[in-house]
Amino acid sequence: MGWRSKFVFLLIVYCAGFATAIYFLAPAPDPQPGQTFNTAQLVAAVKSQELLKSFNSGMHKCLGFSKEAAQEAAKLLQAKLQETVQAQSQESGDLRPRS
Repeated sequence: MGWRSKFVFLLIVYCAGFATAIYFLAPAPDPQPGQTFNTAQLVAAVKSQELLKSFNSGMHKCLGFSKEAAQEAAKLLQAKLQETVQAQSQESGDLRPRS
C-alpha cells in the first residue's frame, strides 16, 4: 500500500470522525406542540437513521471513487513508465526494454 493510498484512507477516516463529532454535538430537534417526549425521540431516531444511511452511502461512493482513481493513476503511471523505457532503449540502439 503506497503513501497515496494511506493518505486517502487517513483522509476518509479523519472526515468520518469529524462528521461523527458534528452529529453527536448537534442539538436534538425540539419537540412539536402536542408531541410527547418519546414521540420526539422516535422522530429524531428515524431522521438520524436516514442521515446514517445517507452518510454511509456517501462514504461508500467516496471510497469506491478513490479506489477507481488510484487504479487509473496506476495505469497511467505504468503506461508513461513503459513509454520512457522504450524511448531510452531506442535511443541506445537496443530494441528490447531494460529490466
